[in-house]
Amino acid sequence: MDNKLSYLLINVLTVFFPIILSFDKKVHYYKKWKFIMPGLFITGLLYLLWDYIFTINQVWSFNDDYILGIRFFDLPLEEIMFFITIPFACIFIYECLIAYFKIEISAKIINTISWLLIVLCVIMLVLFYDRIYSLVNFSTLLVVLLYTIFAKHHLNMGKFYIAYLVSLLPFYIVNGILTAIPIVMYNNAENMGFRVGTIPFEDHFYSMSLFLMNLLFFEFFRNKKQAA
Repeated sequence: MDNKLSYLLINVLTVFFPIILSFDKKVHYYKKWKFIMPGLFITGLLYLLWDYIFTINQVWSFNDDYILGIRFFDLPLEEIMFFITIPFACIFIYECLIAYFKIEISAKIINTISWLLIVLCVIMLVLFYDRIYSLVNFSTLLVVLLYTIFAKHHLNMGKFYIAYLVSLLPFYIVNGILTAIPIVMYNNAENMGFRVGTIPFEDHFYSMSLFLMNLLFFEFFRNKKQAA
């Protein structure tokens, strides 16, 4: 296989099973695509803006040996696809868990988890305010988590936290490949410098905020349609 297809292939495989299994009779995921797309666009624009800023400031870079070489605003086509394929697959995990498992977590436990994550974000911001990736990453998650606590929304955070834990399995596979080859190369001067295997620690929270923001939009548009 041509190495330049590597990142593209990762994107394709990420959505392969969610698309194939979208017609499962209990999940009916294909019927929900229309509620996912607006959030993918809105959230994707925000994350791609940061991605662009990070790329031009050498927070991270891309290995030309493993990408097609097609770029938009200095971002590889595959990187742009990443913000479609990953949230799409994560929401599929969320919908499958709801369809096949009864998930009930008390509000007290949910609030405890959320506040612990908020405290962690604040601590990380105090310790690593001078690292661009750490600063933007933990600031984003902090804002989104505070929104889930104080704003009116339709998302069951207990179900989200379970879905996020399940999503860590494909996360370690995908991000492990991206950072081990490496296809995406991180500048440790702009992050904590601590890695889980080859994956920067911040990536876990980057994934969480990306998933959570997309899920909030998904539930918003789904409930808006149901209310109408």
